[in-house]
Amino acid sequence: MNESTSAAGIAAGYAFTGPALDLGAVLWDGACLPAAPVRIPLPMLNRHGLVAGATGTGKTKTLQLIAEQLSAQGVPVFLADVKGDLSGISAPGTASDRVRARASEVGQKWTATGFPAEFYALGGLGHGIPLRATVTSFGPLLLSKVLGLNRTQEQSLGLVFHYADQKGLELLDLKDLRSVVAFLTSDDGKAELKALGGLSTATAGVILRSLTAFEAQGMASFFGEPEFDTAEFLRTASDGRGIVSVLELPAVQDKPQLFSTFLMWLLADLFHDLPEVGDADRPKLVFFFDEAHLLFDDASKAFLDSITQTVRLIRSKGIGVFFVTQTPKDVPGEVLGQLGNRVQHALRAFTPDDQKALKATVKTFPDSAYDLEELLTGLGTGEAVVTVLSERGAPTPVAATRLRAPESLMGPVDGAELDRAVQASPLHDRYAQAVDRESAFEKLAARAEAAAPTDAKSAARTARPTPGTKPERPAPDAQRSVVEQVVGSGMFKSLARSVGTQIGREITRSLFGTARRRR
Repeated sequence: MNESTSAAGIAAGYAFTGPALDLGAVLWDGACLPAAPVRIPLPMLNRHGLVAGATGTGKTKTLQLIAEQLSAQGVPVFLADVKGDLSGISAPGTASDRVRARASEVGQKWTATGFPAEFYALGGLGHGIPLRATVTSFGPLLLSKVLGLNRTQEQSLGLVFHYADQKGLELLDLKDLRSVVAFLTSDDGKAELKALGGLSTATAGVILRSLTAFEAQGMASFFGEPEFDTAEFLRTASDGRGIVSVLELPAVQDKPQLFSTFLMWLLADLFHDLPEVGDADRPKLVFFFDEAHLLFDDASKAFLDSITQTVRLIRSKGIGVFFVTQTPKDVPGEVLGQLGNRVQHALRAFTPDDQKALKATVKTFPDSAYDLEELLTGLGTGEAVVTVLSERGAPTPVAATRLRAPESLMGPVDGAELDRAVQASPLHDRYAQAVDRESAFEKLAARAEAAAPTDAKSAARTARPTPGTKPERPAPDAQRSVVEQVVGSGMFKSLARSVGTQIGREITRSLFGTARRRR
């Protein structure tokens, strides 16, 4: 096979007839061929994908490039902005010699363009509309991942959720869950704990201590109401372009387990709520899962099984998921096998482990006309090895690609400008103010308070003082049960009551144990 035939064959593999995203142009024998574009068919974006590469190779700009074109074609996008440099997608880019040169090399008609965007922040930490989840919706599997519980503790936490569901104790925030666990480990709750079966006092104590430590780290703000409705991610702007939802994570980048698991909750929530659509002509949403390796690190088998099932089934709901990480080996094989579109930036091979990862990466690609080991270590910034699914669903030829330049700002927008955009959003008033309505915490506190007078009278009848002596007054803490002490110690009662649908006594739980909600 001579070079021209190889280059022509690669180009033919990307000559699609339907709508597609333009990634760049084929690189062959050191030259960029602008007449040989590399593209992804729009309907294939819900077949999922992987964007991988070493730090500094251009992964973030690739996300921005794909997100821009999806938005332009009316497809909403979700981006997790870990480093804080994707907010620029909302502002027009700046022309420069480098941008003009890249556009010329790949045959791009570059125009500075900003795209419609909404900005979110977990629990309101950072620049963005607060994004919260209720504890009951988050579910025991995801919460166990965040708390660092082992398999036995994870199963025990599932029993606690089951108990709360059965008893109508709504778990809206962390203090709700903590109060239920405290009750079950108290004298008043011993019978209920025993009836649960499989939940030991020692394990419940570990869970309670983990929750207390978790709250002490400032995590309580991520859980509560109003809970975010993930259907907000599916909106389009008035001009028909898809809205790019940017989750700003710099304020919590030191809490990787939290934000990676929260991203999984968003995905699971979408899976629960969306109807089946089959193979549509375009995705309903494309979800970019940055720092994906954090999700899989130290994950239990049940957690990994749920991820695999979610990725496999959510395609039929019209959702495409792109995992973003450094090497394909960061993603379990069961998940990697479901990712039909691949954009692999450069890899480094400085150490034996690097070389092993490089060889493993090469094996995940179809047969190629390139020497992939050599190519992957020699790619420049903004270049990648690409293979996607064709319109027929077959893998395209492997193509070394020089990528297009994003048309929006390649960098963050000013914090004050972000705040103005957040304040102007129609979603701000809906989610900005936290609400604390009656739930498990208040119900258990009321139960303890109602039982207190009866207990006092009973104690007065049975503990009569010896004539001539003063009755012994118990210490203040001894007069209260454990649940009264934990639930009532310095915690404020509800500051507000929101009108909302009460969670039923029977809550159907699905993947990850997350709760289905009525919209």
